[in-house]
Amino acid sequence: MVVLLNAAVVTAGLTTAVPALVGPPWRAAGVAVGLLLVAGCAGTALFLLPGRSRLASRDRLRQLVDPAVPAVGLALATSLLLPDAPVQVQTGAAILAGVLGAVALTALTGRHRRPAAAVCRGASALLLLGLLLLTAALSAPLTQPATVLTGPATALTGPATELAGPAVDRMVLLGVPPLVLGMWLAVAGARRVVGPEPGPAAGRAWTWLRAVVPATVVLLVGGHQFRAVGGFDATALLFCLAVVPPLVARELLRGADQRRYAARRSARQARLRALVTGARDLILLLDDELRVAWQSPAGPRLFGLADEVVVGRPFRDLVHPDDAERVAARLAAVRHDVEAGLLVARLTDGQGGWRETESTVSDQRGVPELDAVVLHVRDVGECRRLERTVHHLAATDQLTGLANRAELYRALATRCAGRPGGSGAVLVVELHGLGAVNDGPGWAAGDEVLIEVARRLRAAAGARDLLARLTGDEFAVLSPAGAVPAYELATRLLAALTVPYGVAGAVVRMRTSIGLTEIAGSGPDDVLRQADLARRRAVQLGRDRVEWYDAQLEQQLLRRLDLERELPGAAARGELDLVYQPVLAMADRLPVGAEALLRWRSPVLGTVHPAELLPVAESLGLVDEVGRWVLGRACRQLADWSAGDARLFMAVNVTPRELVATDFVRHTAAVLAEHGLAGDRLVVEVAEPRLAAGETALAARLGELRSLGVRTALDGFRTEHASLSQLRRLPLDLLKIRPDPLGSARPMVDAVVGLAARLGLELVAERLESPAQVDRAYRAGCRYGQGYALARPATAERVEAYLAEVPGAAG
Repeated sequence: MVVLLNAAVVTAGLTTAVPALVGPPWRAAGVAVGLLLVAGCAGTALFLLPGRSRLASRDRLRQLVDPAVPAVGLALATSLLLPDAPVQVQTGAAILAGVLGAVALTALTGRHRRPAAAVCRGASALLLLGLLLLTAALSAPLTQPATVLTGPATALTGPATELAGPAVDRMVLLGVPPLVLGMWLAVAGARRVVGPEPGPAAGRAWTWLRAVVPATVVLLVGGHQFRAVGGFDATALLFCLAVVPPLVARELLRGADQRRYAARRSARQARLRALVTGARDLILLLDDELRVAWQSPAGPRLFGLADEVVVGRPFRDLVHPDDAERVAARLAAVRHDVEAGLLVARLTDGQGGWRETESTVSDQRGVPELDAVVLHVRDVGECRRLERTVHHLAATDQLTGLANRAELYRALATRCAGRPGGSGAVLVVELHGLGAVNDGPGWAAGDEVLIEVARRLRAAAGARDLLARLTGDEFAVLSPAGAVPAYELATRLLAALTVPYGVAGAVVRMRTSIGLTEIAGSGPDDVLRQADLARRRAVQLGRDRVEWYDAQLEQQLLRRLDLERELPGAAARGELDLVYQPVLAMADRLPVGAEALLRWRSPVLGTVHPAELLPVAESLGLVDEVGRWVLGRACRQLADWSAGDARLFMAVNVTPRELVATDFVRHTAAVLAEHGLAGDRLVVEVAEPRLAAGETALAARLGELRSLGVRTALDGFRTEHASLSQLRRLPLDLLKIRPDPLGSARPMVDAVVGLAARLGLELVAERLESPAQVDRAYRAGCRYGQGYALARPATAERVEAYLAEVPGAAG
């Protein structure tokens, strides 16, 4: 392209020398050939101007045709305005006016195009102007003797050079600067780095003026010429005929554009119809008044909404009355450039019902093809029903249909958080005698009793009361009522539950104990604990009664104060002790390990178990001290047993606070190294109900322990406390489950066992207190067992003697 521009510049220079070097017979032909070559090279270079915009051939042709029509019109008007001038002057002025008009028009329309193109067009205008002036000057008759034109570094001399006088000299001097400047700008524009994309095209008003103004000028000048002279000369007729080809070309291009636009629009509409016809979403277009202007075919197909019913109606009329105000406010916000997000509402359908929907809103009023607010509406009714079903299954006891412990805890936590100090009460109900029914008539009879208990609870409770089953024979009621109505409810429940039950052809009487406490601003754990203490009080006082939580139960708080006073320094005083409970393989009943259980032998308080000791240690900040003592003593005892060729593992319980300590893993590695133990001989257990917070940090620390070879276990897993997804997130080796799930939620146990097998977890059944529980655990798929039915906790000496007595326990 640059080569072509340079060729145009060189040709322009040679053209200026033609009149001085060529005789009169060939002078005009030489100038004409030079101008054609200059125009061809420059025009081709401009068409090849680089840039991001790739113009089609018809678009490039339009760039020539658009300025040609007004240019010829201006040339015609100029020739008509000079009727008395010589033909050469008239023709030259007309051509000059047409070229200048074309250049000016191109420059005005080119302001929206690439910067390089604008520079090159300006350069072309200067080149044309310089060439016209030089051509006019050098083509004049040579009638005067030769002169010398002086100027900076310019001399035109020679025996054959004759100029046409001072007028010609001025035209030459005026033509050289535009020619030089145009050549420089042309090369500079061609080398210019391409800037941003072209701006938008001229508006309709400019296009209309570009066509109408030249035509008006021609009509006015032509009318004046016809009135003054009575006709047109040959030059005017020639210019008139010259207007026809550009006009025809322009109309042909316009028709091609219209056909192309129509075809493209039809193709886009066809694609849009193909996309929306089979779509699962309903698409609505709303006008400025939020009326439905159009709906996709999904409306009749999925929602049963005919076009004649929907189109033209305000969208608010399609929305459920309870959702209408909220939807109208959200849509109004969209019209003011506020993000609407996801719009959840119930929409009517063709059958008079309401569909649960989610909609995304997009303001497309700035898009000419749409000019509407666009709604993509999705029917989520089935999804919502599935979510409610899943929630119901996860929050419901499978046998009775009442809420389970997790759902009760969630509701109680919500009430405690939302109504601090407000009214409300919790009742804990225990049935006595269910075990006898299970052992006598059987488990099926016991299930019938539980189902009947649930029915009686529903009949006696109010519509706003939440009924839940806590364990096998314990139930709870969360009531929003105050103290007096709650006590009345408790007496009704007691009367209903003490009525005899007909089971398997026999009459069974169940005794009942009910504990009652007010919420009174306490947390859910405290409320449940208080209600359970009141239930225990009712049991102690003879059952079949209702007891309130009162000041007498505060004795536990006094004991808590005693614990906090005596615990500091207990390890240094030698008051801490460990007992060990063997863990047996369920297949052959041989011991494979032991769990270290902490005991505090206080001379003041007696023996204190971990359930009472650890909360106090955590509150006093002593849990790390106690935990380090337990880990060191347990590993030392394991090393002593290993010296006797007993290949056992030692399980140690840790709290989440110990586990997330920064030096816990390092300290564990040091203890193992001190006693010469392999990492797989140690099992670190963390209680599942205590994992509610900081699960990510706990998972990271468990992973670090596993990198040492230490095995990790989740202790106290109960289906009402944890989700199965938690097992996937934690790096575990063993899972310890309790007997309650093994007996009362068999489908959940199967799910846990199956998931544990897929995750490579070994199951340990703990708290096995009867042969029946041992048998159920073994049949459920538990590999190891632990509990009073297998081996009781004992001191290290007794466990060592037990290991010596059991065949195959050593070696």
